[in-house]
Formats: sequence, structure tokens, C-alpha cells
Amino acid sequence: MTLTVAAVVMGLEGLITLVLGGYAGVETVIGQPSDVLSSIFVAGFGILVGVVLLWVGWGMLQAERWTRSLGVLAQIFATVIGITLIQSDQQTIGIPLIAVAVIGLVALLSPPTTQALYGDQD
Repeated sequence: MTLTVAAVVMGLEGLITLVLGGYAGVETVIGQPSDVLSSIFVAGFGILVGVVLLWVGWGMLQAERWTRSLGVLAQIFATVIGITLIQSDQQTIGIPLIAVAVIGLVALLSPPTTQALYGDQD
């Protein structure tokens, strides 16, 4: 169950990141960015990160061991981004992001997830 929760968190984060990267790409094409190259990079990076997060979430549903480390790393980054958002007076985005990241970390580091990914390693 906890591995499924972690996979849902990764999928949610991946989907949101993918959508935001796509939005940045559309805004780059139809808008007038002050720096086109930076806008293209941000859009491409957002899309790439979104795809990777979705891939990790899918791997979690398949109980792949390698997904745990990437998932924990993603939640640490999400927490740092959430703190930065709060410090920038964007609590309405930062607080939910931190809450989701904490849920993801708890799910990833819980004993049932360890059991599901690694089994009995005596």
C-alpha cells in the first residue's frame, strides 16, 4: 500500500511538472519571452523532469528497487523548492508541495515499502 502511495505521489508530481513544462513551451512559442533560449531550456527541462518522474512512478508500481533512491531524491528537491516558494511569499504553492513531498518520503521510507522492494534481506 505505501509503495502505491509513493507511486501516486511521483505520478502526480510528474504530471504537474510535465504540464508546467509544456505550458512554458507554449508560452515561449506564442508569447514574447525576454530570453528565448532560457525559455526553451526551462520548457525542455520541465518536460524532461516530468517524464522522468512519471517513469519512476511507473517503476514503483512494478516494485523496481532502483526507484526508491530517485523517489527520495525527488522528494528532497521538492521540499527545498517548497521552502524557497514559502520564503518568496508563495505559501499557497509551497505548503502543499512540502506536504506532498513529506507524504512521499514517509511512504518511500516506510517498512512496508522496504519489504515490497527488497523482501527479506537477512
